Amino acid sequence: MRRRKLKPYVLPTLMIVGIIGVMFATAMLRVNLNKNKPSDELTSYVTNTVLEEEEPVIKESTIMINPYKDTDIKIGKNYYDYKGDSATQEKSIIYHDNTYMQNSGTDFVREETFEVVAVLDGSVTDVKEDETLGKVVEIKHDNGYVSIYQSLSEVNVKKGDVINQGQVIGKSGTNELDKDMGNHLHFELYINGKVVDPTIYLNKELQTSEEKEQ
Repeated sequence: MRRRKLKPYVLPTLMIVGIIGVMFATAMLRVNLNKNKPSDELTSYVTNTVLEEEEPVIKESTIMINPYKDTDIKIGKNYYDYKGDSATQEKSIIYHDNTYMQNSGTDFVREETFEVVAVLDGSVTDVKEDETLGKVVEIKHDNGYVSIYQSLSEVNVKKGDVINQGQVIGKSGTNELDKDMGNHLHFELYINGKVVDPTIYLNKELQTSEEKEQ
């Protein structure tokens, strides 16, 4: 009986078919195993290596504007800086009722009355009229910022109002404390309860970062 020989291309073809069969069987086995696993096991890799290791951060940046919009307004008296030179400190002293006091804000002056605007978004926490300071508006902002506007001749807001940055809150005026300065705005800025030099923050970008809630 004559022995039949396989043609040269038959054996490689059978091997390829066999490999494909093994790969298909392995894939089907994995699918069946995954079907029996709880859903939380299937997602554990993602939540552990991506969501837990990454800490999403929200970055916000805002520029604090001047408390006025007119361009011809100047500084009449600077904030008293304890670290400043003696000449600058001398110009930042207020004399009233036979008493010398350090200026706790910056005074902006112009001969004519000018509109006063909010330096940031916020809410009005106080509106009052003081015999010495004149009409006063206090606005609380995010991140511990509080701005105070004194020596106002008019007030356009009331306590509890929500204020937008640049919104007119009143007009400049005079007061008894700085009577010699004439028409002006006395502006103070507090950060986390501490008074600071407003000119360091005006027209500067303020950045805050906070963790996104998980």
